[in-house]
Amino acid sequence: MKTGRPTLRRRRSPRVPDNPGTSAAEYYAAHYQSYHAETFNIDPQPFLGPFAQRLRPGSRVLDIGCGSGRDLLWLKRQGFRVLGFERAPGLAALARRQAECDVVGGDFTRFDFTSLAMDALLMSGALVHVPHDVLVTVLARILSALKPRPLNEPARDDALPGETGLVYLSLKEGHGRYRDGRGRECFLWSHAELAYIFKALGLTVCHFRRGPCASGGRKLWLGYVLKKEAPTALEYRAANGCC
Repeated sequence: MKTGRPTLRRRRSPRVPDNPGTSAAEYYAAHYQSYHAETFNIDPQPFLGPFAQRLRPGSRVLDIGCGSGRDLLWLKRQGFRVLGFERAPGLAALARRQAECDVVGGDFTRFDFTSLAMDALLMSGALVHVPHDVLVTVLARILSALKPRPLNEPARDDALPGETGLVYLSLKEGHGRYRDGRGRECFLWSHAELAYIFKALGLTVCHFRRGPCASGGRKLWLGYVLKKEAPTALEYRAANGCC
């Protein structure tokens, strides 16, 4: 019997070469300087503009997988308070120097984000190496970085400009997975699959953009500005096992 709900059936992935290549973490740790040279001078305005336009002035934004700090610097120049999160030590050091802000070093699949209390989250290509079967878990973990709403505060305050609880996420479009010429394994997604995940996580799509990679290449990217209604402080404590 059909229920009308899309099914997340994984299509057969393209064959991955027998040589496992270099893991993404190893690649960025070893090639942080060349990665910085290739990506830092890209203008983020075309894909981050709709995200920034919706943010409340002075919002605290966490950039997951911030690389060498390009988007941190751009957001800082727009007047936002920024914090980076980066696993590769070389990239984290570059981001601290370029954006002149704090950058947390860590693995986002294991880090406890609940103490950060951020207004907005940025994941620009950061989750492209996350396998299909763990994306929901990883994304839910990162979403816990959003600031809980005080018990007596309404879900939306129309008297204040802009919004909080916003999330920018971009992933590559396609089916299955592939290993690029540098040995990094990338996982591809369809709009329908991501829409189902967003609904499960309580995320509403505010803006959608489908376009080519900003640094060139044939792969298309799916970019989303999402709205997460932050839980109240009580809901937040209950979800995290607190009294």
